[in-house]
Amino acid sequence: MVKFGGALLERADWPALARALLAEFPACVLVVGGGSVVEGLRTLDATAPGDPAVVHRLALDGRGITARFVAARLRLEIVAAPVDRGAAVLDMAAWLGVAPARHDGLARSWSVTSDSLAARVAGVHAAGLVLAKRVPPPACDLAAAAAAGWVDASFPDVARGLTALAWRAPAS
Repeated sequence: MVKFGGALLERADWPALARALLAEFPACVLVVGGGSVVEGLRTLDATAPGDPAVVHRLALDGRGITARFVAARLRLEIVAAPVDRGAAVLDMAAWLGVAPARHDGLARSWSVTSDSLAARVAGVHAAGLVLAKRVPPPACDLAAAAAAGWVDASFPDVARGLTALAWRAPAS
C-alpha cells in the first residue's frame, strides 16, 4: 500500500512521481491524500468551524474527489478495497462504508488525516505501508514525526503493528 501525499499533487511532475512509485510497487493500492480539495475545506472550517464529525465526513468526500482525479489521470481503477490484480486507487469513503467499524477508534476530526486512514487500511489488510510525502520524516520515531507534523497525531497508534513501514520523499 502506498499513501501518496496530497501536497505532492501541487507539483507539476506529480504524475511522473506517482508512476515511479507504481513502478517500484506495481501491485499496490494508492491511498491519495486530500490535496487542495481538502485543504480548501480546512480553510473554510477554520473561518467558521462546524461539527468536527460532519467536517470529517466532508473531508472523506473531498479525498474521494482527489482520488478519482488521480485515478483518471493515471488511468487506474478506483476501488473500494485493495485488489490483487495490479495498481489501483482506493476510494477511502467506500472502503469505510463497506465496514463502518473500520472507523472505530479514529477521531472524526482534523486530528486524523489520510496518513492514519492509510495506516488503518494497511493494518486491516495486513499490508505494509509506504508514505510518499513532499519531505522526508524528521526522525524515525513515529511520535517525533507526529510532534513535528509530518504525520497526524493519531498515526503512531494506528501504525503500531503494521507489517512494514517505509518512507519516500521524491527529490525536488
